[in-house]
Amino acid sequence: MVTPPPGDPLADLLHRSAVGAEVSGGFTATAPWVSRGAVAADVKVIAVLRGRAVLSSDGGAPVELEEGDVAVLARRSRLVLHSAPRQGAPREIPPPVGWEGAGGRDGDAAGLPDTVVGGHLRMGPTGREPLLAGLPPLTRVRGAEPGARRIRTVLGLLLDEAAAGEAGAAFATAQYARLLALECLRAAVRGDGLPPGWPRLHADPRLRPAVLLLHGDPGRSWRLEELARAAAMSRTAFAERFRRTGGLTPFAYLRRWRVLVAEHALRTGDTGVGALSARLGYASPGSFSTAFRRATGLSPSGYRRAHGGLPTDPERPDPG
Repeated sequence: MVTPPPGDPLADLLHRSAVGAEVSGGFTATAPWVSRGAVAADVKVIAVLRGRAVLSSDGGAPVELEEGDVAVLARRSRLVLHSAPRQGAPREIPPPVGWEGAGGRDGDAAGLPDTVVGGHLRMGPTGREPLLAGLPPLTRVRGAEPGARRIRTVLGLLLDEAAAGEAGAAFATAQYARLLALECLRAAVRGDGLPPGWPRLHADPRLRPAVLLLHGDPGRSWRLEELARAAAMSRTAFAERFRRTGGLTPFAYLRRWRVLVAEHALRTGDTGVGALSARLGYASPGSFSTAFRRATGLSPSGYRRAHGGLPTDPERPDPG
């Protein structure tokens, strides 16, 4: 019986892809108001800390956000956020950078009922493809759900750090940003309508033991029966469930994961191509370079230069 190694595929992916987050800003305003604009980020986060708001993106149906709700949007190009209907011409609020609105975060609750904060996730070059493709366009997290409470808490901590400017703020902000990214991705994975992709695959408890095997030893020549046995499934059932859930076959996943591991190593270390190709199970440095170029469009050394990686030992040339 194959014993899966300890680990967490999603954590592994987040670590290697350098996913982070930032709070872009927020506002406190009396209805009626409207805020609209383009979305530059891959993943946008909107939290209603007080009051209510109505959100629509890319011409889709509007979604009502109650107090405490959080919305996570992926691959959207434009959004419109407005207050619940109220008589009068709405005040136009530009997409905030920093904090907008009279009274700030501590404004009078009776006079300034709507408080909204926004942020976004930064996808590193390794994580953008596998993560984004598997996220739904819009996930609404109800305010009473634990995930929404955690997101609001981390957003508040990020805002406090930005406002206080105390010693060590940059370190604290980096840690909170990673937590915010994790909680947003968790919320999206738990939501309805998750498309086939890596997030859905990593959340599947039946397939998780097999995915852990692939992550624990990406250089091994795995056999389908070994992976199916780890998932306590037949070969046919395992292969079909993996493809239906992850959007690709187990061995296509392994090939892509090897490239992602290599990308991380090339950006952050000085391992030579020969050693890296052997660790990832390629027959030769040349075959590794060919596979890497096919997946990324660059040779390993070209990728390292493009992404600011450490130079390799000149005695360990890149055959690509």
